[in-house]
Amino acid sequence: MIRVLLAEDQAMVRGALSALLSREKDIEVVAEVARGDEVVKTALATLPDVALLDIEMPGGDGLAAAQALQKALPTCRSVILTTFGRSGYLRRAMESGAVGFLLKDAPASELAIALRRVMKDERVVDPDLALAALSEGNNPLTNREREVLAASLFGASLAESAARLVLSESTVRNHLSTAMQKLNAQNRMEAARSAEQKGWL
Repeated sequence: MIRVLLAEDQAMVRGALSALLSREKDIEVVAEVARGDEVVKTALATLPDVALLDIEMPGGDGLAAAQALQKALPTCRSVILTTFGRSGYLRRAMESGAVGFLLKDAPASELAIALRRVMKDERVVDPDLALAALSEGNNPLTNREREVLAASLFGASLAESAARLVLSESTVRNHLSTAMQKLNAQNRMEAARSAEQKGWL
């Protein structure tokens, strides 16, 4: 029996996934959580074989949860299930220790098959997304460049970004300039949107 923990903040989606998986004779949903910061605690209490994690949740995203879970309960395999088919997310998921990355718009029948493959120590990745990740290449941005671009996404001024990141305005300007060059963007908003679409922020 494959024991599954579901981490999904939308109750309707979580309920549908649980009902879908419960139809399988060899799969049992042993726990459900709606927040990223509940994943490890619940996993330690219920000892699932697989954690099915959404990326965007309150209390921490699924990528951080996968990383924390790998340290706290290495026997549990993490699979990311998301609507966000961004190649950068795929790379970050694999770096976080996830062994699967599936899109929510994939056929429902593929989910149970994917869980069985993961239990055989296979990696399961949406093929189109894997191809996109290869063609995109690696994330060229440093952590600091990602931080200043993320601040730009929400329309923060240079002064606001500098204050939030505890940097000088000239340092923020330099990081933005470098990031814009790397992403071949005309301005910081274009650079921020481009990086977000690739899943690099």
